Amino acid sequence: MPLQARLPDAAVILYLHGFTSSAGSTKAKYFAERLREHGMGLGCPDFNEPDFRTLTMTRMLEQLEREIEPASGPVTLIGSSLGGTVAIIAASRFGARIGRVVLLAPAVMFARPGHHILAPERIEQWRQDGAMSFFHHAYGEERPLAYAFHEDSVRYDPFEAFMPNQTLIFQGLHDQSVDYRTVEAFARARPNVTLSLLDDDHQLMSSLPLIWHGVAAFLSLVA
Repeated sequence: MPLQARLPDAAVILYLHGFTSSAGSTKAKYFAERLREHGMGLGCPDFNEPDFRTLTMTRMLEQLEREIEPASGPVTLIGSSLGGTVAIIAASRFGARIGRVVLLAPAVMFARPGHHILAPERIEQWRQDGAMSFFHHAYGEERPLAYAFHEDSVRYDPFEAFMPNQTLIFQGLHDQSVDYRTVEAFARARPNVTLSLLDDDHQLMSSLPLIWHGVAAFLSLVA
């Protein structure tokens, strides 16, 4: 990976949270605290707004575009799980407005058959009912999500996205939500991507100090 200049203190860095998570997630707070120690801020759009029920990938991308529009330079993205999928699509869609990218357990197979969050029979039930409830970790309760989320999500395939950005991926070997082998395949096809496989699960909580060490070096925040 080529040596890069340190991000300016005014650089825009955005954390993109995952499915049924929020802007107040543990990882978002962790990265915000670490960056604050370097005099830098971290933005975190809340993709649950205005309503979790009407969430779609398209809405997430539109919300992210509004966040990056005022930036004077390339925006750094840190995407977790579904937020990682959004980061990949955004890097492809928004071109030079996106700079470096960090992905945490990215759901790179999200839109592909057999790799969705639900089995095919449950997706069919979702279609028939028009909405399905998911446990939302930010709210601590079940929240309904319209079937439009699924219909919209299959339009976006991270594997087909052209993402030339220098990218760092951290993936747990014991992840029950994202198969590390699919992330390996994603990284293998892209020479601009550096993948670190960790002895951890989907949340990557026990690996946060190690991840931060890698991110700090990637952003040239350490000597």
